[in-house]
Amino acid sequence: MSTDATHPLEPWARDLLRCPVSGATLVDATGPGGEPLLVSTHPTEPLAYPVRDGIPVLLADEARPAPAR
Repeated sequence: MSTDATHPLEPWARDLLRCPVSGATLVDATGPGGEPLLVSTHPTEPLAYPVRDGIPVLLADEARPAPAR
């Protein structure tokens, strides 16, 4: 299955992933431009990570503050 904005990461795979900065779980989200993101569930400083070509980029230097919900 392809993973992109219309086909998010498989739930079982996402459940295995954690924020590399805080260790928090990650949830599917969409950025301001409609791009897919994974956002940490950290209660005070959630971070957003891009998903490029269906691949989550979970590098600390790629993390950005999560968009407001």
